[in-house]
Amino acid sequence: MTDPDILIIGAGAAGLLAAHRLGQAGRRVLVLEARSRIGGRVHTFSGGGFSGPTEAGAEFLHGEVPLTRQLLAATKTECPDTAGNTYEVLAGEVQTTESFLEDMPLLLEKLHALPQDMPLADFLTQYFPGDGHQLLRLTVTRFAEGYDAADARRASSFALREEWAGGGAEDSPRPVGGYGPLLQYLADHILASGTMIQLATVVEQIRWQRGRVEVICDQNRRYSAAQAIVTVPLGVLQADASSLGYVAFEPEIAPQRAAVRALGFGPVIKVLLEFREAFWEQEAPALRQAMPELGFLFSDAEVPTWWTQLPDPRALLTGWVAGPAADQLRTAPDEAILTRALESLAYLFGTTTDFLRAQLIAQLVVNWGADPFARGAYAYATVGSAAARQVLQQPLADTLFFAGEGLYEGPAMGTVEAALASGAAAAAQLLQITFEPE
Repeated sequence: MTDPDILIIGAGAAGLLAAHRLGQAGRRVLVLEARSRIGGRVHTFSGGGFSGPTEAGAEFLHGEVPLTRQLLAATKTECPDTAGNTYEVLAGEVQTTESFLEDMPLLLEKLHALPQDMPLADFLTQYFPGDGHQLLRLTVTRFAEGYDAADARRASSFALREEWAGGGAEDSPRPVGGYGPLLQYLADHILASGTMIQLATVVEQIRWQRGRVEVICDQNRRYSAAQAIVTVPLGVLQADASSLGYVAFEPEIAPQRAAVRALGFGPVIKVLLEFREAFWEQEAPALRQAMPELGFLFSDAEVPTWWTQLPDPRALLTGWVAGPAADQLRTAPDEAILTRALESLAYLFGTTTDFLRAQLIAQLVVNWGADPFARGAYAYATVGSAAARQVLQQPLADTLFFAGEGLYEGPAMGTVEAALASGAAAAAQLLQITFEPE
């Protein structure tokens, strides 16, 4: 396409939904994507020794997700609830637990009484002081940093209050076969409408003025249109100018850069390990601690969170490191992270890494913080996030728009639903604008 009306930067969930809506409205759209695939931080892959479709990125549905549900229904994708027992291992002791956070009622009581927002770390220090609350402070901090990929020193207490009160953390169905078919459904409809998706095209600079956008990409490729929607992750917009994947703007967008820096964006590492069998189901000579019907496992291990695919019996364990702990491993080699993951499992199950490696048939480390086209996994709300999002939600000269899960207003921030909703909102905003380019 040589003369699009609109350029969309990024073929993740936000970019694809925006392209779909604009194509339906008859606009000529060109989507530019740095990767050699669509999806962004959603990546359902097959192969690599794994026995079926596997999620390297987004995996679950959290809370009310109407747009996601609508698209999953269109692809006839079922979304069973997760199943199995939830275990906790602290100081080597295993126990089952009924919830992600047993102190949630007391925590919410104090949060609802909070007169003004403050970082979570400050809230915990002020309202749960002393040695008697040390375990609660530690548990809540681990929960926020693990589940929300948040830095407790920046995370908004008000936003976490709304999220936890809504129970989204305990409602985690997942699409059978992953999110991949949903995004492919969008891409197929986009292409059918005449919209083009160009992969392996790294945007390096965006030159803009009212009514005209020129995008300069690697290999000196250039594309222009009257308007553009930028859907790259917050981590890319927060990157230093010397970093791979950095996008320059001319003229510079100082207020928007400041707003992006004010938002939280957390790194995540997923460690995907598929074994010959679900060895954790029963005790054996090489396994001191069995965990029958394991669904989720929370612990004090270096890789603290694990889950299975139940009700799917596939012998796949997913390890999860998020927030500041993942940030410390941002530049670590994958093999070093894999070793830490296996050492964590050996501690949790009372076995050896040799036993685990002998059982292993496929493994993959996905370090989203090290990915130059993501530089993190998803956004979290900081104190003052609402004002920052408002800046980014306003188009520049009716020409340059921003979208993505970090710009979403609501309890589903950081989710695929948030990205879809933000893409839809940006497309609707653009379609309402009529002007004659200067």
